[in-house]
Amino acid sequence: MPELPEVETVRRGLEKKLNKFIIKKVEVCRDSTVAFPTNKEEFIKGLRNSLIDKWDRRGKYLIAQLKEVQNENIQFNEKITLKHNGFLVVHLRMTGYFKFINNSDQPCKHTRIRFFDKNNNELRYIDVRSFGQMWWIKQGLLPNKVIKGLGSLGPEPFSKDFDTKYLKRVISKRTKSIKAILLDQTIVAGIGNIYADESLYAAGILPFREARTINKNELIKLKESIVTILKKSIGSGGTTFSDFRDLEGENGNFGLQTKVYRRTGKECRKCGNLIKRQKITGRSTHWCPKCQK
Repeated sequence: MPELPEVETVRRGLEKKLNKFIIKKVEVCRDSTVAFPTNKEEFIKGLRNSLIDKWDRRGKYLIAQLKEVQNENIQFNEKITLKHNGFLVVHLRMTGYFKFINNSDQPCKHTRIRFFDKNNNELRYIDVRSFGQMWWIKQGLLPNKVIKGLGSLGPEPFSKDFDTKYLKRVISKRTKSIKAILLDQTIVAGIGNIYADESLYAAGILPFREARTINKNELIKLKESIVTILKKSIGSGGTTFSDFRDLEGENGNFGLQTKVYRRTGKECRKCGNLIKRQKITGRSTHWCPKCQK
């Protein structure tokens, strides 16, 4: 599943590519991809004539701010005020990705939703496993009230709210493994399997340890490792091991730099011991038995 760096990579690509993109037509190829409103015709009608004004990210959610455009001959170099038209929210889930196509052609069988501008340029959403979802949240409604998962997210790893004091407070009495804690989106938003494993390795902490046993110095190192690893991955365009790709169809390159993730049986880059793998809460977990305590 795309994690914070992959979703941030997509957000940046969408913001750059879709500058001044006005949705003139929407084609829903798979009804279940539309999570809200429940009536797909309302989803289509609501998005039509919407300028995608700005792309934000919250955890693993993409959030486009929309503005209503009545005059398609609008001049963007003029100072104008457009009426807000709510939000388009997207969760890519396991295999979802966007593709921008100049002069639209026939869609592949995994195409789920298509957005067109007046010049027939297309923003195509493709999703092999079909777990991804989209919401049109009309003006007057708040995305974090409509979308339960969005409303329950913990702080962003890059925010001032995510510090050592916060970590200490949320884990002080927890007997869950520290790996399970990092995967909990209500505690910290955006971290998934890849970056939990890599951050714990960088901090020298065994993923199986009870969260409450992590001391202050280890928490300081863990917080710093999380931020550093995520920034490195964003700089590399995220990680591609199977389906993820950016708006240009390119794979993320951070997978070439991983220290433990998907390196089972290979030598640790630091000490030479073999990397091990075991499941925690149903997720494959990778670690070095010597470098992590």
